[in-house]
Amino acid sequence: MPDFSAFLQSYPTYAQTAILDDLRQREYRHLAQHVYLDYTGGGVYAASQIRQHQQILLSNTFGNPHSSNPTSMLATEKVEAARATVLDFFRADPSEYDVIFTANASGALKLVGESYPFAEGGQYLLTFDNHNSVNGIREFAHARGAEVRYLPVELPDLRISESALRTELAKVGTSPNRLFAYPAQSNFSGVQHPLEWVEIAHQLGWDVLVDAAAFAPTSRLDLSQYHPDFVPLSFYKMFGYPTGIGALLARREKLHKLHRPWFAGGTITVASVQANKFYMATDHAAFEDGTVDYLNIPAVAIGLQHLQAIGMETIKERVRCLTGWLLSNLTALRHQTGVPLVQIYGPTNTIARGGACAMNFYAADGKVIPHWQIEERANQAGISLRTGCFCNPGAGEIALGISQTELATCFTQPGHDDRLSIEDFRQCIDGKSTGAVRVSVGMVTTFDDIEKFLAFAQGLLA
Repeated sequence: MPDFSAFLQSYPTYAQTAILDDLRQREYRHLAQHVYLDYTGGGVYAASQIRQHQQILLSNTFGNPHSSNPTSMLATEKVEAARATVLDFFRADPSEYDVIFTANASGALKLVGESYPFAEGGQYLLTFDNHNSVNGIREFAHARGAEVRYLPVELPDLRISESALRTELAKVGTSPNRLFAYPAQSNFSGVQHPLEWVEIAHQLGWDVLVDAAAFAPTSRLDLSQYHPDFVPLSFYKMFGYPTGIGALLARREKLHKLHRPWFAGGTITVASVQANKFYMATDHAAFEDGTVDYLNIPAVAIGLQHLQAIGMETIKERVRCLTGWLLSNLTALRHQTGVPLVQIYGPTNTIARGGACAMNFYAADGKVIPHWQIEERANQAGISLRTGCFCNPGAGEIALGISQTELATCFTQPGHDDRLSIEDFRQCIDGKSTGAVRVSVGMVTTFDDIEKFLAFAQGLLA
């Protein structure tokens, strides 16, 4: 295998992750004919996960858990067992944390946004590199008169200045309801922000939301060590199957701070039509609208047990080694003109970063190759990667050098009041890239996958 000895010399600890090579051959044969490099977009499931879940479904009869008959009680038992497995996996004390099952991380974030007591004098502070589902909470804050502030990421690594963060956190409004939100790992740049920020914010009176959707698949989130108030995540990003189930891990003392703007089946103890009165349920039951996905939730426990058997430390080291090799080789590629083939947006080393690598490719004359053209060529080569801004416009705007003035001019053009297509946006930002290429390394990425992508990249040299 090309350069494998050189790779091992640079990253000798990769040999300690050999369990994942064996697992790839046994459990992920469906990946054999493809190079999958979009793990930040979604994980890949193991064959055994499907078999185990199928066996549970074929061996039992489950009923709607909102009852006390035998099939309902069995469904409740499986759902609560999965809830306990989630707490155990994240080392969360059940007396401190509760688990609310949602459709995905975005659903978990909407729960926080619609229920958090934003008001005049309150604040919503968030970093530039949040996912759009975190950005969207600002609309709830705006509607209730709270102040919304963004903390910019800084070039070249797209990290946050901690001194700037402390300055922003020290700005105290007249309301005690202040929410600070940031990603444990940026889904744009792969930057991993310090979890120590949680306690810094707590000491200054802030509630803290840490988006773990991009972080949890390859890094250990230990809620016995760090204590964010709200943690949204999507399980399919961690282990591929099932899709359609996420969770909000919430500290119980802050969960009581959230007030739903409506009620639904399953969220109340009693509701009356004639008396025009309702009584909300307590804890997670007040937030799980309707009937939870009781047939698929048992598969969450199976997936978490699958990760536990491998070990998150093993997964993290695997990703670190392959990401480091990818970055060092990409940044070394140059056209005959001396122009670098690739510009990386974010860290070019493996310090405090995950496996998501955002980049753009450049032609020999120094002009950017449109990211959608790279995707088309990757598709033809059987390589799955991601292009665009990855639902992370703040990081993209800084990385791509798109100014606030340019954006304001674009958004105020005639006809752009209510709708702006991606083609309209490309014309607004004439001469600049409106997106990037993202390659993300995951749990069962192999050295061969990385080499195939590097060979693809070399094929773009002139």
